[in-house]
Amino acid sequence: MTEAKRYFFCGIGGSGMLPLALLARARGDVVWGSDRSRDQGRTPDKFSWLERQGIRLFPQDGSGLGDSAQILVASAAVEDGVPDVAAANRLGCARMTRAELNAQLFNAASHAVGIGGTSGKSTVTGMIGWILHALGKRPSVMNGAVMRNFADGDAPFASALVGDPTLYVSEVDESDGSIALYDADIAIVTNVSLDHKSLDELNGLFGDFLARARVGIVNADDPLSAGFTGDNLVRFGFGAHADVRGRDLMLDADGARFTVQCGDAHAEVHLRQVGRHNAMNALAAIAAVTHLGVPLADAAGALSNFTGLARRYEIVGSAGGVTLIDDFAHNPDKMAATLAAAGASPGRLLLFFQPHGYGPLRQMGAELAAAFATGMRDGDKLFVCDPAYFGGSVARDDGATRLVANVFRAGRWAAHMTHRDKCAEAMLAFARSGDRILILGARDDSLSDFARDILARLNQRTA
Repeated sequence: MTEAKRYFFCGIGGSGMLPLALLARARGDVVWGSDRSRDQGRTPDKFSWLERQGIRLFPQDGSGLGDSAQILVASAAVEDGVPDVAAANRLGCARMTRAELNAQLFNAASHAVGIGGTSGKSTVTGMIGWILHALGKRPSVMNGAVMRNFADGDAPFASALVGDPTLYVSEVDESDGSIALYDADIAIVTNVSLDHKSLDELNGLFGDFLARARVGIVNADDPLSAGFTGDNLVRFGFGAHADVRGRDLMLDADGARFTVQCGDAHAEVHLRQVGRHNAMNALAAIAAVTHLGVPLADAAGALSNFTGLARRYEIVGSAGGVTLIDDFAHNPDKMAATLAAAGASPGRLLLFFQPHGYGPLRQMGAELAAAFATGMRDGDKLFVCDPAYFGGSVARDDGATRLVANVFRAGRWAAHMTHRDKCAEAMLAFARSGDRILILGARDDSLSDFARDILARLNQRTA
């Protein structure tokens, strides 16, 4: 039996760190950690739950590292001046990135399914995990979002699923180039668009990822993804060039219905998730599991019971005829998909957006403004606060002001307010029966608390 390792996760509450810490703990490793959010008193329920899983937590002051045998797991972006890193360096501890540790587990599996792409990774990962689980395959799943099918009172933060280590399903990240670490049996690229890297860099990373796999699965309907070539490629989509092809797509406020065709076989798919983008995600998941031996009809049937992910167009509740929706959209592609899904139903949209960082806003602010300007309709209103900031040396500029100005110049209603509480007050003042309030943004778990707080204030107003 392999000797247990001792990991210390710096930033253990992060969307990528938490599920990996749970998987390491489940296989018998000793897992300790720290998080700046915990020190700031943010999302205390999450950290209390982690401690109940047998994970010991410390302040992010270096006090949790006292032995050279410990392995520090930290983002490559974490600076040497962070006390945990300084302590690890002083002791001579080995250091790994989250991606390096995940890639070790992933590459050791005989059936490793890696999901890459600009948008849809977490949803496709959750869909594949659910299909395999529902059919008794016992996958291990590493996701960047809570999978609602597996979340309950005992596991409210179910972004990981512990199962057979030889069947490993994981989203893989291109933003830091770490996708190059993963050697997938089945490699999926959901789509390619501007996010953290240039398109030339993305094409190189995704192309190499697909080429190393036994089976590469790509989006036939996405112009950039469709450019990938190789004898191992399988294409999904609604167009004529797809190998796993959807047809007769019907979208409504409750989900999507379509027929999937693969060779001579076909099956009906009923999704609870709204929007064409989720129908595309389902086709990607079906393409993957059928290459793991799952019959097409069984895959389609399982998807009818897929309940989705937290913060992926998640309906928080309604009060006074106003519906609150919490969504992870933060880059141009995700924003366009969310607005398309929301705009397909009647009712005015009151959109709140918290950019997920100053750097990303500098890189993609113009494209985000274009996504809002295209996706918003007459009467919709956009409220933008300053970007999320949790410390560090990043330059804090006025990107949110520029974003709003660009949306306004395109003929849409938009306002910038420094603090999100001011945005909440403004939205509540505007909200009337039939409206939907969308909370948009990433990398900040407190956004869900923010959504619930607005709903509570709507309930008080209604009462």
